[in-house]
Amino acid sequence: MALAIGIFLIALALIATEWVHRTKIALIGASLVVVTQTIDQEQAIESIDFNTIGLLAGMMLMVKLTEPTGVYNFMAIKAGQLAKGRPFAVVMALAGTTAVLSAFLDNLTTVLLIVPITFLLADTLDIDPIPLVILEIIASNIGGTATLIGDPPNILIAGATDLSFIEFIVNLAPIAAIAFVVVVGAFYAIFRSKLQIEPEARRRVMELDAGRSIEDAAELRRTMPVLAATILAFFVHKAVGLEPATVALTGASVMLLVTTQPVEKALEGIEWTTLFFFLGLFVLVGSLEETGAIEEVAHGIANVTDGDRSAEILGIAWVSAIASGLVDNIPFTAAMIPVVAELQTDGADDAYWWALALGACFGGNATLIAAAANVAAAGMASRAGRPIHFITFLKIGLPAMLVSMVLATVYLWLRYL
Repeated sequence: MALAIGIFLIALALIATEWVHRTKIALIGASLVVVTQTIDQEQAIESIDFNTIGLLAGMMLMVKLTEPTGVYNFMAIKAGQLAKGRPFAVVMALAGTTAVLSAFLDNLTTVLLIVPITFLLADTLDIDPIPLVILEIIASNIGGTATLIGDPPNILIAGATDLSFIEFIVNLAPIAAIAFVVVVGAFYAIFRSKLQIEPEARRRVMELDAGRSIEDAAELRRTMPVLAATILAFFVHKAVGLEPATVALTGASVMLLVTTQPVEKALEGIEWTTLFFFLGLFVLVGSLEETGAIEEVAHGIANVTDGDRSAEILGIAWVSAIASGLVDNIPFTAAMIPVVAELQTDGADDAYWWALALGACFGGNATLIAAAANVAAAGMASRAGRPIHFITFLKIGLPAMLVSMVLATVYLWLRYL
């Protein structure tokens, strides 16, 4: 356990300093925990969340195949024109769209779709895209909190309980909406000076002919129905018993079949550095899980709270938020589920589950590696030549997480305690 924790902390520190590319660090760290027999090779492979890897690869491929059609330029121009080039309207349009889509698709898919549009819109309006992308990451994690299918921790909790889709919305959507308004409002107030749009840029956007940005109408007719069908399939994937990765990879496969683009060129659109970073990170976190480090943290809550219901519920929320910011909220939630089940003095006391969901989902905003959506967005930004640095995100994401958790604490206290 000590070796697993040590390797993970060193890797995390090196990722934060950015002296070496994060993918190199993750892969070296993963190799070390296997070579030192901290975990064996079978455990390392089992710790990799191939559903996340498949979802990422499938969506990356579909975005790459639809990009040459010019549809994202079209959407960017239309978004700017609907907002009339006003900074606040642009921020709210992007953040609001991200939050809503994250609730009813999932936050990872939403980020993969929204970020390319954001870069194009920012270029058109001549503003820095990085604050907008960071805001979208934060909005995706907050919006994903609201429903059963919005964020992986909620899916895990639903799988371990008999909580329904409606119960998630009734109990989590109100605080997610409040956190969204407060965090986005504070974000705009802080970054208002960086989001000023010159009158000339506004005029230029309003004068653009969005229709002329469509470069290949025939390819658009072939590929966009597949993308639309894939997005619709995400709404019903649980009902039909399909994992998100299956939906994404099926959509990508069908799109490869109908497109005229060479398959070799299409595969170049997959951000392999991001996928390999995830592979390494999953193994590192898996070593913490397999050696019992995450479970020790979880059981520590029970010892500290000494059976007090209020302390247990709030403790679950805050420990989940802090730990999820460090080790990815998916494995931590998986480790916490049996602990939460034990802590419940009344098996019908669902407040424990809402505390876990809020902590794990809001905790995804703490650092750049806390959630899959964060890493995916960072990878796309780096590919566009505008990398998001670990510390840069930390300065915005951590306060956003803390504000969200303070609001969640008040919400939990007033509603359940």
